[in-house]
Amino acid sequence: MTDYDLNELELAPPEVVRQAARDFAAALAETPQFKAYEEAAERLNHDTEAQRAIEAFETKQQSLQAMLMLNAVSEADQAELQRLKRAFSSLPAVVAYFQAQADLMTLCQAIGDLLSQAIGLDYAAACGSGCC
Repeated sequence: MTDYDLNELELAPPEVVRQAARDFAAALAETPQFKAYEEAAERLNHDTEAQRAIEAFETKQQSLQAMLMLNAVSEADQAELQRLKRAFSSLPAVVAYFQAQADLMTLCQAIGDLLSQAIGLDYAAACGSGCC
């Protein structure tokens, strides 16, 4: 037995891994959840009322950014920020987008769980974002 025993690991050439990733991405893109997400994102991007409402919220939030970090926002500004958030988050295009996003995330989490079981490694932990 050698010092570099691979414990029965099977190593695949990089091109095989890249092709498997492309195949996986193509299969994911064909799911109803991914298609619904893309359609909802497209509708949201072209909904002028939703875009105006989101912009109003983001503008107010950016203007208060320093005060928010210090937890020193006045009650009036907090109320206005909440009102603007409710205004955009209740619009049909925004509601549909967030629902489609949640459905896609649920699917991706289930796929991650299946991958974890198949490879014997916590896929989410191994592929999670880093500090940057």
